[in-house]
Amino acid sequence: MGSEPPSSPQVVEEGADEEDEELSGAEDADLRASSGRGSLLTRRGITLRVLLKDGLVEPGDGVLSIHYLGKKFVGDLLNDGKIRWVETGQIFNSPSAWATHCKRLVNPAKKSGCGWASVRYRGQKLVQYKTTWLHKYQPSADMSLVSEGEDDEMGDDDEEEGKTAMPVEDKNKKSKPELHDISLMQRRDRERIPVRYCTLGTRDAARDPHTLIELSAFSAINRFQPFNVAVSSNVLLLMDFHCHLTTSEVVGYLGGRWDTNTQLLTVLRAFPCRTRLADKDAAPAVEEEICQNLFMRGLSLVGWYHSHPRGAALPTLQDIDSQMDHQLRLQGSSNGFQPCLGIICGPYYQGNQGVASTITPFWVVPPPEQRPNDYGIPVAVEVTYVQDHFLTTDVLNEMMLLVEFYRSAPDLVQFSQMWSPNTSILDKIKASLSGHAPKDQAYAQILEHVYNQLCNTQ
Repeated sequence: MGSEPPSSPQVVEEGADEEDEELSGAEDADLRASSGRGSLLTRRGITLRVLLKDGLVEPGDGVLSIHYLGKKFVGDLLNDGKIRWVETGQIFNSPSAWATHCKRLVNPAKKSGCGWASVRYRGQKLVQYKTTWLHKYQPSADMSLVSEGEDDEMGDDDEEEGKTAMPVEDKNKKSKPELHDISLMQRRDRERIPVRYCTLGTRDAARDPHTLIELSAFSAINRFQPFNVAVSSNVLLLMDFHCHLTTSEVVGYLGGRWDTNTQLLTVLRAFPCRTRLADKDAAPAVEEEICQNLFMRGLSLVGWYHSHPRGAALPTLQDIDSQMDHQLRLQGSSNGFQPCLGIICGPYYQGNQGVASTITPFWVVPPPEQRPNDYGIPVAVEVTYVQDHFLTTDVLNEMMLLVEFYRSAPDLVQFSQMWSPNTSILDKIKASLSGHAPKDQAYAQILEHVYNQLCNTQ
């Protein structure tokens, strides 16, 4: 379909200042071995890996942040000193690479990120941790090793007015949460507050494309839903299973039939994309395989799905544009009408009711002709869910292929972790999928085999 699904983990090196790049593991080891604590590290030599090794910072989810022109970006600090951007799962080698990438999303003219002055660890700028390291291990060092070039962008980087950074020593004394092993999905700083469509106005390049938008009802825009939708429970089960497997966003397509006489769109099959979303080279082959599967089963492409792993199952501005593109492509050059259904699955959002994922079908109404530069209007689609009485071989095979595909993935969910004090993530997955599975006990045993395979991945 030529979609542009959300990115999955990839190493990004663009924009890293030469003096700010992280050393490779070998370079870091050689430098530390040759210099020891008694020799001066160069400014470039003081990396996140150095700070991690000497205990000034610790790996963690959501501990890094950037505030730039009213936008906030959140990152995870990995064990190897690299940074994973929470929003997309992309991996960055250095603070500067991440800062440059994020700032260019807001301001494409941005040339550099000034990472150590821009990125904060638990609310305090990384450059201050670098200063602390030098004070502790090289007290005779020239402080220009730290400060040189770090203050040239302070005016537009720092936007947390009225907040005072906590000293490093106080930060290190803060007690850890009592339930420190509770799932990494439970982070308040990941939550984005949805905005109402009526507040958007004309398109604005400076607006964050990941802004969540509340869905409107067809009646609220004086329209009727132009088609009916029926979705098979096997579709929901496979889609929900796929979305639960990884902390990164996933995407897949929907196959079914469109009846022009009854105006009924029937969704009969989900086709997960078994590829890393950033792997542009593999995407065409995966989509071609899905197209062949659709043809062999006598089905048409009728929609797509993707996940918001830790976020609300509401469309972002980027999702709205993608959905509009898909709708136009499915309609093609003919004058006939064929709907394209979009579905968002939120498996690990803390705002969900209970353990079940939130699944949101939506459609996009084009903006009024007199306002062509407005965003499309995302609307909720009323759907009839049809309970299947059996699990097809196709669905079970696809589940096993997904288990195998994600087996060694760095973003594979840790199923033994706790979702809540009394519920493991594996138990949460079982409970969520039970709402879609056939009630026959025989199928419960089949699914239990799939769950056992999940446990064997770790």
